[in-house]
Amino acid sequence: MARILIAEDDEVQRTLLHKVLHARGHEVVAVVDGTEALGALQGCGYDLLITDIVMPGLDGIGLALRVARDCPAVPIILMTGYPDERDRARNLDDLVHSVICKPFELDEMLEAVDQAVQTGSVFS
Repeated sequence: MARILIAEDDEVQRTLLHKVLHARGHEVVAVVDGTEALGALQGCGYDLLITDIVMPGLDGIGLALRVARDCPAVPIILMTGYPDERDRARNLDDLVHSVICKPFELDEMLEAVDQAVQTGSVFS
């Protein structure tokens, strides 16, 4: 299965995603913010990045821009609970696989993960 990095400052969301993706057979690493995610991404050894947009320090948009530049083969899924942040993410359609709005159904996230891992390419 895939090696997935989750960057999410909300402990409940982070833990839930970790457990669900791990139960599906993925190797999952979960971190609390974009800065920690950049450290974990050294060498680009992941098949997928799932990141919240609104986080302290380096937010998900900044993280996505860095990952797209430094690890272009790593698909990115953004998550947000804020409509204005969803609009901000639309400018990244060429860099991210998908944007998931919170609250989301787990099936929606799992489908996005499956598609991103399968294709390994960005949203067109």
